Amino acid sequence: MKMFLEDLHKAFESRVRLGIMSALAVNDTLEFTVLKEYLDVTDGNLASHLKALEKESFIEVNKSFVDRKPNTKYSMTKEGKIAFEEHITALEKLIKSQK
Repeated sequence: MKMFLEDLHKAFESRVRLGIMSALAVNDTLEFTVLKEYLDVTDGNLASHLKALEKESFIEVNKSFVDRKPNTKYSMTKEGKIAFEEHITALEKLIKSQK
């Protein structure tokens, strides 16, 4: 079992970060407001978790203006996709080992 635990990535221990990565795994890009509604978190909470994932280079940020209003979109990087897939695989192995 220890082998599986070593493959879990610390960056995905938070339910919010896991939710962000799960949402981005099935969507090419998502806006800040969509992620906020989807995860039911505050602006500050979401921003801090997004910053942590950005620091790990797991997500990238694209800021623009739409009708003179700021628009921030997030997407998963190649590194983020690999790390997230490894994390999910480790979780699946851990669950299967418990049967």
